[in-house]
Amino acid sequence: MSADRNGSLLVVGDVVTDVVARHRGPLAAGTDTAAAIRTVPGGAGANVACWAAYAGAADVRLLGRVGADAVAWHERELVAAGVRPRLVVDPQAATGTVICLVDTGAAAERTFLTDSGASVRLDPADWSDALLDGVDRLHVSGYLLFTESSRALAGTALAAARAREVPVSLDPASAGFLVELGVERFLAFAQGLDVLLPSRDEACLLTGLPDPADAAAKLSRLVPLVVVKAGADGALVARRGAVPIRVPALPATPRDTTGAGDAFTGAFLAALLAGAGPEEAAARGCRAGAEAVRRVGGRPPHRDGGS
Repeated sequence: MSADRNGSLLVVGDVVTDVVARHRGPLAAGTDTAAAIRTVPGGAGANVACWAAYAGAADVRLLGRVGADAVAWHERELVAAGVRPRLVVDPQAATGTVICLVDTGAAAERTFLTDSGASVRLDPADWSDALLDGVDRLHVSGYLLFTESSRALAGTALAAARAREVPVSLDPASAGFLVELGVERFLAFAQGLDVLLPSRDEACLLTGLPDPADAAAKLSRLVPLVVVKAGADGALVARRGAVPIRVPALPATPRDTTGAGDAFTGAFLAALLAGAGPEEAAARGCRAGAEAVRRVGGRPPHRDGGS
């Protein structure tokens, strides 16, 4: 590390409020379905930052945008998780809200209803190159690519990081939104990245290949390091077109899979900051993912042991 850096991670991404509804079996259309419902802090970018801090990163910073309705709560939650937030208050939009429908069956799979609100209204005016002072890695949430203003902000941050030789990682975030954005537009942005962390479905969508190992290898010809998150099948680590290395998952009985990929990414980046190689970092990511699915919501426990 250079003398003016201290192992810091800057995350630029979404901060939202998650409403998690855990139900069993199919939803009953046109009538009531019993569910256990909780409101918790979320957002892919914010979750990654919190898991990185939980995994041991000493200095984790977050740039995000929220509405005035929930800024104080989100700031308290982020600080309690060990993150230094810089939250821009949107004068017009409310804080983004995601309704997470979690089937409490064996897989604990979830379906999202997303109102991005202020979270994707970040724009280049919210950026300052000073945000990179002392930063060793920049991580961008893929959700920012799905609106014009936040995509411009992501491009500004990427250019600033490359000018300072700060490595940049990105998680594509959503296969559904990727379809709307367009694969070619996403891959054009990805050419400037150092690390890409797609899910299995996202990797296959981005390459048109059915096998995630082949997809990982192909993507690593565009981005030097690609780590495909494959849930219960662990992860695939691919570098510069070589055959991917498989990293096994840890067994876990899931309660809620919301944020498992964010947990992986946060722990993975914390491990890289600590000097681990990609395979060891992926193994730590798998451990964090296993811990995440045992919890409700997308965040780790607070450092002080609180919920």
